[in-house]
Formats: sequence, structure tokens, C-alpha cells
Amino acid sequence: MKDMWKKIKRLIYILILANILFIVWGKFFNPPITITQIGGILDYGKLERDYISYDEMGNNVKKAVIASEDQAFFTHNGFDYKAIEKAMAYNQKGKKIRGGSTISQQTAKNIFLWQSRSWLRKGLETVYTFIIELIWGKDVILERYLNSIEMGQGVFGVEAASNYYFNKSSQNLTKSEAAWIATILPNPKKYDPKNPSAYLQKKHRWIMRQMNNVSLK
Repeated sequence: MKDMWKKIKRLIYILILANILFIVWGKFFNPPITITQIGGILDYGKLERDYISYDEMGNNVKKAVIASEDQAFFTHNGFDYKAIEKAMAYNQKGKKIRGGSTISQQTAKNIFLWQSRSWLRKGLETVYTFIIELIWGKDVILERYLNSIEMGQGVFGVEAASNYYFNKSSQNLTKSEAAWIATILPNPKKYDPKNPSAYLQKKHRWIMRQMNNVSLK
């Protein structure tokens, strides 16, 4: 019995060490593949992605995604408590709205975890979010997010999305084009900027206005 517990403890220590090494490694390199990307291959038989550096990404697409997903990104510590409280209040009323997850939390989920909701995944997401905020910093988190986020059926990252929707590099996206790409979040499998609904058109106009309030530092 003692030998079994020693083996379990040793396995736990190995897993913790492996996770720490992977997180540190992730500060310098994009992930080889993620669970969500594997899902894209299984669902659509393709994986369109093109990892690029933070400096190669256009400012317009950075501002558009921040405006759409997490306007407090550069000021919070990984968690937007006001957004969480607002989401909880609406959920208690039975209204369905987007959750209070920040870009940091979404990055932790996209890089290290899986998409389906559970208390286990949420707990691990919290731990990973805290660590990457501490080790990676904002620019790396945003780069990993913009490179790994699902942005279409089998399409991942802003560079692949820019080429898929507009046949150009993300660095060359206009303000309007960048806003269109941001409109598909958080449901890229359903929304299509090539054939926008009235809801997407309204969201696009809102993002365009909000981009004026976004500073990248």
C-alpha cells in the first residue's frame, strides 16, 4: 500500500513538473497543436493555421479582438471580476449571455485544456490563468491567443483567418476587416463575416466604435 502511494505521489510530481516545463516552454514557442485544433481536424478534415509573431500581427486585429472580447485586458490580473459578477447576475435571472472569461482565461483554456464545460476544467483554467499571467506577460498571452483561437470551421488564428476571409495578411487588415473577423467570436462555427446576419452587422458597428477606446499599452 505504501509503495502504491509512493508511485502515485511520484506520478503527481512528474505531472506537475511537466506542466511547469510546458508553461515555461510556451512563453517562447507556440503550441505544436491543441485539443481544439485536433477537434477541428476531426470535424472538418483540415487545419488552417499560420503562427506569426506579435509584431507581425496588425494593430487593427489586436484592437478589434480586445474590443470585442476583453477591453480590460491590459489592466486586469487575468480575471475581470466585474464581468464575472455581471454574468452571474444575468445567469441568476435565467438570461443567457456570454460568460465573463477574459482573454487570459480563454488562452489558458485554448492552449492547455478542452472546450466542454465542467468544474474540473474551470478550476484548472483558473490555475493556468494565474500562472501564465505571472510567467508569460500580456504580449505573449495575446500572441498565443491570436494564434490559437478558433476563427472558422477548421481555421485557427488571425493570420489564417485573414487569408481565409480576405486573402491578405492580418498586418494589412483594414479597421473594418479586422472588426469583421472579431465579430465571429465567440461562435466561429456558426457566424460567417462573408455572409453576415443583421446581428453580426450590428456587432460589427459596435466593435468599430469600441476600437477607438482600445490602447495596446
